[in-house]
Amino acid sequence: MRHGFPTARSTHTMRILIATVTAGNGHVAAASAMNEAWRALRPADVVEQLDLGKFFSPLHRKIVSDGYVKLVNHAPELWGMMFARSDQPKTARALNRVRAIFPSNSRLRFGRYVTEFKPDVVLCTHYFPLETLNHLRRKPRGPRPMAVSIVTDFEAHALWMDGCVDLYCVAAEETKARLVARGAAPESIVVTGIPISARFSARLNPKAVRKSLGLRDDLPVLLVPSGGFGMGPVAQILAQLDKVARPFQTIVVTGHNEELRRTLAAQDRAHPTQVLGFATNMHELMAVADFLITKPGGLTSSEALAMGKPLIVLNPIPGQEAANSDFLLERGAAAKVNRVEDLPYRIEQLLGSRKLAEMARAARALGRPDAAGAICREVVRRAAEVGSTVQS
Repeated sequence: MRHGFPTARSTHTMRILIATVTAGNGHVAAASAMNEAWRALRPADVVEQLDLGKFFSPLHRKIVSDGYVKLVNHAPELWGMMFARSDQPKTARALNRVRAIFPSNSRLRFGRYVTEFKPDVVLCTHYFPLETLNHLRRKPRGPRPMAVSIVTDFEAHALWMDGCVDLYCVAAEETKARLVARGAAPESIVVTGIPISARFSARLNPKAVRKSLGLRDDLPVLLVPSGGFGMGPVAQILAQLDKVARPFQTIVVTGHNEELRRTLAAQDRAHPTQVLGFATNMHELMAVADFLITKPGGLTSSEALAMGKPLIVLNPIPGQEAANSDFLLERGAAAKVNRVEDLPYRIEQLLGSRKLAEMARAARALGRPDAAGAICREVVRRAAEVGSTVQS
């Protein structure tokens, strides 16, 4: 497909739109990683990061953001059923066609934004923008930017697939194979990893970081992150950690859930415990952690792998978390605990064990700390190829 954007080899600046949606914290974190990487690679380009939520009505925004959080927290089986039902390319296409018949105000606003901004490339870290880009491309004089679908989990749901997509950037060879099996052209897919911030590539001195965080040198560190929204059974996890006889220390991150942070901080613990709110230094916290106890979101898992940190995966929700969990377990980078009350036994087994060291090696082997940079370079390379084809 031919586009009218300038070649990456020319001195002309490119216009880059990074489009995402706040539905969980991972999509936005991936968008920020892409923003950071693109500006580092091509500082002269015009780059805008857009959360499509700004075009939603207050009710629509609440449904997309709060609705997702409440659904996965309180009705994970329902979420799993919805995920599975829509995870068929034919069903996904039908859903998009039905939505296109009844254009919402938010879709029209995003379409106008794209038309006015005139991006050469749209990097999508959520699948919502794809439908509108496809709709615009079908218009006789509509904008035709290069559309990049950046899949933020280890398994690609059918909604990430769209006829307008020029390039899929995926986490692993298994992800690519799934897209190919569903009809995507192999040459349109590149295995890059899931984009994470360059901070997770930094070489840190764990001893110095421990000192700056007020942590003891003689105890292992267990990190319990709960995502930007403070999701998951964090209070139950801490209650079970009190039952572990072996000595360790814990860092808990409650995200934007201030009520949870205050509640946990007021409680006494059997082991030294730091309770933090929203953390901007997650790379430092991971650097000193021996392992994470967490839900296996695509971004958190990718950050941990980039730093060579194994995970204890706790009761993943059906859908993308279950798929991520399967990937990590098959590759030996994680252990799974189905019930929170099983945690003490598993932690006793793992602390200081050869198994934990093997998991850490497996995690580092899987890590792709430069995924965001790899995506940028691949997009620039393909833009240059298309540009030279247009010029010839």
